[in-house]
Amino acid sequence: MASTSKSSSGHPLQLLADHEISAASSILLKYLSDLDKKEGKQLSKVHFKNVSLHDPPKALLLPYLDAESAGTPHAQRGYVPRCVDIVWSIDNGRKVAESVVSLDAQTVIAEDYMAKGQHGPNDRYEVIKASETILSDPKVMEAIKALGLPPDTIVVCDPWMYGADKHSNEDTPKYIQALCYARAPNNHPDSNLYAYPLPFSPRYNIHTGKVVAIDPLATGGKEDGLAYHTAPTEAPMAHLEPNEYYPDLLDQPLRQDLKPLQVVQPEGPSFKVEEGNLVSWQKWRFRIGFNYREGTTIHDVRYDGRPLFYRLSVSEMTVPYGDPRSPYHRKQAFDLGDAGAGSCANNLALGCDCLGTIKYFSGWLADDEGKPIPAENVICLHEQDGGIGWKHTNHRTGNPAITRARNLVVQSIITVGNYEYIFAWIFMQNGNVELETRATGILSTQLIDDGKTSEWGTVVSRGVLAANHQHLFSLRIGPMIDGQPNTVVQEDSIAVPHTEEENPHGNAWRVVKTPFEQSGPADAAPFANRAFKILNEAKINSVSGNPVGYKLVPQPCQLILAAPTSVAHRRAQFAKHHLWVTKYRDGDLWAGGKWTNQSLSEINGVADMAARNEGVRNEDLVVWLTFGMTHNPRVEDFPIMPSEITTISLKPADFFTKNPALDVPQSAQKTNKSVLVQDPWPGAEKKVDGGQVGECCSKAKL
Repeated sequence: MASTSKSSSGHPLQLLADHEISAASSILLKYLSDLDKKEGKQLSKVHFKNVSLHDPPKALLLPYLDAESAGTPHAQRGYVPRCVDIVWSIDNGRKVAESVVSLDAQTVIAEDYMAKGQHGPNDRYEVIKASETILSDPKVMEAIKALGLPPDTIVVCDPWMYGADKHSNEDTPKYIQALCYARAPNNHPDSNLYAYPLPFSPRYNIHTGKVVAIDPLATGGKEDGLAYHTAPTEAPMAHLEPNEYYPDLLDQPLRQDLKPLQVVQPEGPSFKVEEGNLVSWQKWRFRIGFNYREGTTIHDVRYDGRPLFYRLSVSEMTVPYGDPRSPYHRKQAFDLGDAGAGSCANNLALGCDCLGTIKYFSGWLADDEGKPIPAENVICLHEQDGGIGWKHTNHRTGNPAITRARNLVVQSIITVGNYEYIFAWIFMQNGNVELETRATGILSTQLIDDGKTSEWGTVVSRGVLAANHQHLFSLRIGPMIDGQPNTVVQEDSIAVPHTEEENPHGNAWRVVKTPFEQSGPADAAPFANRAFKILNEAKINSVSGNPVGYKLVPQPCQLILAAPTSVAHRRAQFAKHHLWVTKYRDGDLWAGGKWTNQSLSEINGVADMAARNEGVRNEDLVVWLTFGMTHNPRVEDFPIMPSEITTISLKPADFFTKNPALDVPQSAQKTNKSVLVQDPWPGAEKKVDGGQVGECCSKAKL
């Protein structure tokens, strides 16, 4: 990092501003132009793909954050550079690089050029151009005509990342593999296109801007194996039927017996937002970030002034499909690395995506010329009732003590083609931090011959096959549990052998604790009640005598099913274990590596980080958690999929000296203002607004 005496005036973690994007783009163009002038060349047209805030060096940022937490004035916290990452390309994507631009020094201070065989992420401008070119290509138009569709049928395409296979090599161009669909006969713009999949797939070369092939798609069933051309040559889609989800197109009435349910906070929210992205709520304090690749990021998480997490984010997601018939075998999206969660983030609507009293956060992205474009309302912040936080009724006196939990939710939603993913970071009064992930949207479908079924998926509508696939995420956890350094300890509950000497009644078990000494992986073990604790071994809990820590229990989900020898497996090494522990290094952010699009293997991803075999006990470390689901579709997932929910929890483990939510006010009718649906039981007091019934809720009748 180049040194400079000029200091940034704002907070190092403030969201990237529009004027900063403009300034960084100008600096890069001047830098590249000067380089070309030295070689006697003229600067080629630069295509800006993505612009985002560069993570500051931790050695500078963490002391700044600690000083801020201690109340040190801004001017005395030390210098932290303000830098911007720009992913750009020239020559139609043949050359791609990421440059780090210093806004303080007004120059490029680092560059990472894509190696041969690597390809940059898809951006909206490449995808739009690809779609337009594909659908106007004469060969594609002729193939559509041959299907015998009604003359006014409108066809669209989903431009999929091409993926990779055993035939891919360093000379394979950057492709788009398009999956094509037709609108239903109603020709409504919101009709469910995925009920009308076409039986061919155009392949588009981004480097040349041309359709290079039209790959046939197998439509047979179990009886046809891997065969192609099993459909009728005329009207192969004649058996398809509309299957709609959009309210205006439903052939059934909407429910009329659902009364309004409103979230009302008459005195406003309990949270406070300052400096654009600094959130304070109850005893929590953290900053919200946003970038094109990860979408929402969470920084500098502290509870009652005690540091917990330096940085939290969803690092990657891979979605490999399980149909072995070409080109379906290449369907493997890396939705963050190939497309970008921030680039695909929804503009959240008031009263729809989030309920209650809402604070929205907006960010900035960049167009292909490096000019800022707004990403409005991409994150919402709100409070939710969390059910009963804790309760006990003293059966001797009949007196209950009870609290209703209140949660703070930081939510974002992304649409990646056919699928939606909803990410909610949930902060709880008891010190828990949870990541709730919901998968919804529409299945990626393909044509199947009438009356046939397939072992590679489920027929979800007449003539429509939804292939089996997986959603595998990587959660990146940067801990600072009561400060640093930290240690990860694996804890297993193991039965003690039934012996007279140690366990004469056969009822005992022992908690076996194994600290990570070197970087590496581990897996879930539900039958051992396996948990992983991130500990600060220098801080001892005064009650238990154990180091203070936070506990993480991996979801025992199925890991990547693609064969270890397959390209699909090699390019998603992070998904072959549930958990990884690596030593922190600046820039180690991407579980699947920086350049995932058409990757032949995972390069500089979490497996390579772990392979450095570095010591991680009492070190600055990173924990990576793989979670997700194997999705073997069901008919109920179509025409639109009900949300499939996965929750990952980080829970305090001997971090506090007692339940940290003891000071939450008791749940009381005077505050809650609940309403009886029917008369109370005979003889009960009828006064419910602060009266005997529900003063603390109720008295047990024992």
